[in-house]
Formats: sequence, C-alpha cells, structure tokens
Amino acid sequence: MTSTATASSVAEPPPALEVRKTGSGSALGRYILIRFLLIFPTVLILVTLVFFLIRLTGDPITAALGGRLPADQLAERIHEAGYDRPILVQYVEYLGRIFTFDFGTTITDNQPVVQVIATYGTATLELVLYSLVIAFIVGIPLGMVAAALRDRWPDALLRVSAILFYATPVFFAGLVAKLVFGVWLGWLPISGRASVRTELAIGRNGGTGIYLIDAIASGNPAYVQDVLLHAVLPALTLGLLTAGIFLRLVRTNVIGTFNMPYIDAARSRGVREGRLVRTHAYKPALIPIITVIGLQIALMLGGAVLTETTFEWKGLGFQLAAYLGSRDFVAVQGIVAMIAIIVAVTNFVVDIIAAFIDPRVRY
Repeated sequence: MTSTATASSVAEPPPALEVRKTGSGSALGRYILIRFLLIFPTVLILVTLVFFLIRLTGDPITAALGGRLPADQLAERIHEAGYDRPILVQYVEYLGRIFTFDFGTTITDNQPVVQVIATYGTATLELVLYSLVIAFIVGIPLGMVAAALRDRWPDALLRVSAILFYATPVFFAGLVAKLVFGVWLGWLPISGRASVRTELAIGRNGGTGIYLIDAIASGNPAYVQDVLLHAVLPALTLGLLTAGIFLRLVRTNVIGTFNMPYIDAARSRGVREGRLVRTHAYKPALIPIITVIGLQIALMLGGAVLTETTFEWKGLGFQLAAYLGSRDFVAVQGIVAMIAIIVAVTNFVVDIIAAFIDPRVRY
C-alpha cells in the first residue's frame, strides 16, 4: 500500500491498524491456551482471599445464627457443617466443591447457592446488558464529538462530564435520579423490575427470567413498556459510570488517529474534520473499547450491588447485600466465587476477540 493520496488510499485503513492475518495456528492456539489457564489462578486467588477473610470472623454458622440458637444446637450445626475441623481441611474441601459447581447451601433460608444464582442471576444479567447499551450509545458518540471539537469549550465540558460520570458514587447517583425523576417529576418508577401486575402476567408460564424477553413473548406492548420504564433509572445510573470511561477512551484514541499519515492524506484532499472522525478515525478508536470491556463488566457487577439495592432490583447484587446483612457467609462466598468465574471467563473471551481484531496484540 503506497502513501500517495489516491482515492483508494484514503479509504483504506493505515497499515499499523490492519487486522493481522499472519501468524501460525500453533502460536494462536498457544495464546488461547495460556489465556484459558490464567482463569484458574485468577479465580483461585479471589476465592482464597474471600474464604480466609470470612473465616477471620469465625465459623459461618456462629456468624449467622449465634445468639439465636441454644449452645448445644449451635454446636451440633457447626459439627454437621464441618466447621470445627482444621481451617486448611475446610479450605481444601471447599475448593473441591467449587470445581464441581457446588457452592454450598445458604444458612438463613436453606437454599443451594447454585439455585440462588440461577434465580437471581438473570436479573443482574439484564441490568448489565441495559447498562452496556447506555454506555455505548452515550460514551462512544460523545467521545467522537469531544475529539472533533478538541481544545474547545464543548470538549472541556464533555471531559469534565466524563470524570463526573465515573467519580460519582453509584448509590448517590441512584438516589438523586430517584428523587428528581421519580419523586419530583413523577416520570419514572423508582423501584422494582416491573409492576406487580406485569410480573404476575409474564411469570405465569415460567419464562426466561429476563423480563424484557418474557414481556415481548407475552405479546402485550403494555408489559414491554412497563419493563422498560422500570429499567431506565437503574440502567442510566450504572451505564453512565462506564460511559465516562468510554468517552475518554474514544476521545484519546480518535485524537491519536488524527496523527496518522492516511488522515493527513485525507486532509490534503479537503476532507472536513467531521467526516474524518465519522469515516476514518472512529473504527480504530473502538479497538480499546473491546479490549477493556471485560474490566467494565467486572466494574458493572460490582456496581450492581449498590444499584440493585438502591432501586430494589432483585438480582444477584440485591441478594448479595441481603446475605451480607444477615451474615450468611456461605451464600456470600458462593456468589462471590460465581462472580469471579464470570469475570474471568469474560476477560478470556475478550482477550481472544482482541487477538483477532487488534494488531498490537502479539501471540
């Protein structure tokens, strides 16, 4: 590919940003294998930290039921659960159960932790998907606008907004949103995933647990509208957090792309700045978004605890907060372990996608 300013050369991406097609299959296979194997130490480290930190408070039975059961019954429950054995023996046994996806049974409501995750995990998944949509449709276009208007007052305003999006505590943003849009203006519902009527209707035949899909399957537009209205405030609260990160990433990378030779060639032909951003600069700027999306999902899962609690969105984060409040550390361990697995697997998938689309990744 030459550097002459022909029409075809302007339309082509720069050599440094071409998707790499070369490289042996064995090298790619080795890269995938290494990334896959890294899942296990990542999960192991987090699970180990949670296990031993929780054990600093004593055994889970005493933490949850101490003072509520007679001493002899409490001692019997502790013995049945094996919490009177050496701590290392408990740790090894717990790791063995995790590898078979047995996360134990909750103390306060006697449910398998796997069942709790399956029941409430779909709600958290739905919230994270809504929030990612908000982050993309807000962060990416505003990042492109900031790059096109760099060093002008709108650029400065957008950068300050991005910092505010990221720095504002999720629970505080949620409370303000509830107060303004729910209480003062009365535009949007402030709690729950749907009204009671809609929940009963879409849950009558089982369903997927993802309310939007179930509402669409019901064929009633009123249920779809109700579900979406309930999702607006939680999704905005959590999505704007990540939108601020996307905005700054896109802005920085679009501005960096402006220094590439093929952009200079386009400018020499009289292409306007706005078209340069839309047509030539934005695609390379999206690559960093792909590479950090795994970290953002981890951030969203952490933020989901506060968001779900603030809006009474009964997902995994809501349940995790409830189990923490009741000191049910068996449930807490299991939910945290599952979140660790989800985050590690997500990062693995993102790493593999990045290896195919980002030429800066070497394997």
